[in-house]
Amino acid sequence: MHALTVRTLTVLALCTIAFLPTTLSAHDDGHFAASDPALHAWFDKLASGKGLCCSFADGVSVTDVDWDTQKGSYRVRINGQWLVVPDAAIVTEPNKFGPAVVWPYQDYNGATQIRCFLPGTGA
Repeated sequence: MHALTVRTLTVLALCTIAFLPTTLSAHDDGHFAASDPALHAWFDKLASGKGLCCSFADGVSVTDVDWDTQKGSYRVRINGQWLVVPDAAIVTEPNKFGPAVVWPYQDYNGATQIRCFLPGTGA
């Protein structure tokens, strides 16, 4: 019975590891903590319809040439590929930062998904 329990626990542990996300990013790297605590706190509370932006992925500033709108939807170029931003991923509050920001992540199949997208000011 003991060998069966050990084997079962080993299989469960391996299954748990196999189903973890392939990329995990730190929630808070302290980037804005020292230079602008108010902006840092604002970023920590940003959310889209998919939940908190910084809870699963780090945001990446996007230059104006790497995001646009097409057929009524936002698009973002990530790693040379244009992705349509899901409506649920759009952050609707005003952008206090300035440039557009996207929070990409890879799903279990390795496909890039967008957790949040904050349009740049002037959008």
